[in-house]
Amino acid sequence: MSVSDLMSIQDTVQQVAEAISAALGVETEIVDDRLTIVAGTGKYRQRIGTKEEGGDPAAGFLYGRVLRTGQSFVVEDPASDPTYDPRSITGEIDEQAEICCPVVVDGRVAGVMGLTAMTPGQREFLLTKQREMLEFLHRMAELLASKVREHHAMTRLSVTSGQLATILESIGEGVLAIDEEGFISHCNRAAEVLIGLPRRELVGRHLSTLWHDSPMLTVLATGRGYREREEMYQHPRPAHFLVTALPVRVEGAVKGVVATFRAFSDVRRLVRSMTDTRPGYTFADIKGTSPALLRVKEQAMQVAASDVTVLICGESGTGKEMFARAIHAASPRAAGPFVVINCGAIPETLLESELFGYEGGAFTGARREGKPGKFEMASGGTVFLDEIGDLPLHLQVKLLRVLQDHVVERVGGTRPLPVDVRVIAASNRDLEQMMRDHEFREDLYFRLSVIPLHIPPLRERREDIPLLAEYFLDSQRRVVPKEVSGFSRAVLETFLAYEWPGNVRELQNAVEYAAHLTRGPTISVEDLPPRLRHRGLPAGGGTLRDQVRRFEASLIRACLARYGSGSGAVDQAARELGISRASLYRKLRVPGHSPRRTRATGIAP
Repeated sequence: MSVSDLMSIQDTVQQVAEAISAALGVETEIVDDRLTIVAGTGKYRQRIGTKEEGGDPAAGFLYGRVLRTGQSFVVEDPASDPTYDPRSITGEIDEQAEICCPVVVDGRVAGVMGLTAMTPGQREFLLTKQREMLEFLHRMAELLASKVREHHAMTRLSVTSGQLATILESIGEGVLAIDEEGFISHCNRAAEVLIGLPRRELVGRHLSTLWHDSPMLTVLATGRGYREREEMYQHPRPAHFLVTALPVRVEGAVKGVVATFRAFSDVRRLVRSMTDTRPGYTFADIKGTSPALLRVKEQAMQVAASDVTVLICGESGTGKEMFARAIHAASPRAAGPFVVINCGAIPETLLESELFGYEGGAFTGARREGKPGKFEMASGGTVFLDEIGDLPLHLQVKLLRVLQDHVVERVGGTRPLPVDVRVIAASNRDLEQMMRDHEFREDLYFRLSVIPLHIPPLRERREDIPLLAEYFLDSQRRVVPKEVSGFSRAVLETFLAYEWPGNVRELQNAVEYAAHLTRGPTISVEDLPPRLRHRGLPAGGGTLRDQVRRFEASLIRACLARYGSGSGAVDQAARELGISRASLYRKLRVPGHSPRRTRATGIAP
């Protein structure tokens, strides 16, 4: 049986699947017109070469319907859809949603591309972005179709010089035609640009004088071509290409090689430009008017314009990644990628290859052509190293070299690769104590903390709590199937009294919990998570009188925050609270706290 169109370019298809999955954070599966899995990520990668839906497009399941009708489909609940997959009958479905579309080549459906949600969060992302995801899938399908057509054209090449020149110039990628002795006989304009030399210096030149030991020359000797191989060259300037090299045969004899190549980042950049659907936070998206928050926002905005390394510290849930994204968005690198690496979430055995990449054959199970690391993928943009305190000591040394020399060395590699990235790191651990305990390198710490930013915990900016609670409730009003008007006074008092060990993230979760469970239009204390109902008590120690006065002061600050900075804000707050203006000022003088004047109201907080 002949190889299917998609299987004939399997390496390309797999790279597209991995790029899609990395950009969107969902799993990707691509099957051909025989329902053979050609490429995939996650669990689908382990099943490449096997059949979906029993290999029968007429069985009536999802991919078969796509192949027969040429239509796209969105499945919102696979577990309850008996036409989704044969596993629906046995209840073995672990997919939570799927969006798929056909790959059409010259009017014929050559395969199916599917985006699959495996978690509730991924499901919500896919379903709320249905239109964008379908549009993106169709564009990726068009990309694969164009690669299939290019493959067909390359396999039909004739050595007639006029025909060859026309075909080579019409291809948008770099093209080199190499004769049987290894000399370049033709190149197109794209090749000139990618290599960095004019045509007159390329044509007639032996390939070995341009790229020593190029695998393209082995095709002349062996007659065996290759597709989508990653190759790196240093002359005339450092270059990182994906190369396809195929032999040109005349009556069975190899008479030359035609090679197409493109910058390694092309597919990655294309995917990123169409799939940058994660929140592009700006500083305006970081909500709060407390002096503590405004101070750190101002510092972050000042450092955004430069390439200086930033270390963001703060408790879990304070919004460290939001700050990192806002810095990236306000920087000259905003058009480049923002790559997140959670140093604590990736197994230590995989972390080095994920960060720095690996060469082909570097270890058992490694891809033959190797794989770039996150630093290479972030070229031109920003790398965000979350939970940097969890980075093993032996990798701290390699990271230090990236920061100092701006190069990475792949696992199994022998040559450094230049990288152009800005590094922002974050940690909720005490890195200085870790240095004293010899768990974190001192030289790396000082290299990372050129500009340290400390994000205050929510309990240190309680005046932001009512604003944040209302903001989170407003976002829930779009998804809950009922009218929720707001919070009762007792709920706001509970929010202000609670210590929030999970910070802003915990507040958001509490508001979402209450918005879904409340039975009335106003959220009451009974609607809150149990931990808040039982622990929403004034904290801070001291006598009962001191604790009551601190609690009163928190309520007054929250009330002032709602009324803003107008001249009548204090009077309005006093009227709402049922106290005089003088009493309001007096109750704000909390024991053990030096009065400061707020920017918004000019009164001591």
